Amino acid sequence: MKKVAILQSNYIPWKGYFDMINSVDTFVLYDDMQYTKNDWRNRNKIKTQNGAVWLSIPVRQEKLAQTIKDTKVLDSRWAGQHLKTISQNYAKAPHFKSNKEWLEELYNKAQNMEFLTDINTFFLRSINTFLGIKTEILSSSDFVLADGKTERLVALCQSLGADVYISGPSAKDYLDEALFSQEKITVEWMDYSGYQPYNQLFPPFEHGVSVIDLILNEGDEALKFMKSFNK
Repeated sequence: MKKVAILQSNYIPWKGYFDMINSVDTFVLYDDMQYTKNDWRNRNKIKTQNGAVWLSIPVRQEKLAQTIKDTKVLDSRWAGQHLKTISQNYAKAPHFKSNKEWLEELYNKAQNMEFLTDINTFFLRSINTFLGIKTEILSSSDFVLADGKTERLVALCQSLGADVYISGPSAKDYLDEALFSQEKITVEWMDYSGYQPYNQLFPPFEHGVSVIDLILNEGDEALKFMKSFNK
């Protein structure tokens, strides 16, 4: 049973995003979709003593219909600023020192990338490697896309020989499951409930922050707090 998921790229996403990747055989970055401002595409949250704060990559949005893959970074200084903010707020995290060099290497490589999708993909692949996720990562731009919101997803799944399509719960508002059924593709929904808290700095605990928070607080124990590794 081949499982596929299709989702827009996010910047250093939360643990649930990586659980979705780890739950499938092939994960398609859906970056042919419209770039949405004030969304997860170019930003994510970390914990600080003043609460959760956003780390945002400044991007240039020249038109409303601009795709994620065509969105360019506005200022390369973002990488140094993000690394500094992470370092300042996680200096006392149990696994910061052992991962400091890894983080510095990531941001040093990402700072000169021109397109947001390249940055997001680079971080996703690097974090996958850290977590031991071996899922195949593809891009929607590698395919000829069909017309229609659900039709496009069905066609992508067919191209990949998918038996099961795993979707985030927010898609329930628009996904036409009957179109998948017609092609004998089963739709399954990600369940993001039931995550256990870990040793997080700066209480109260918050699940919806970047996976970087989990890695720096729990290190190699991070997988114990991710659902897809403990089925």
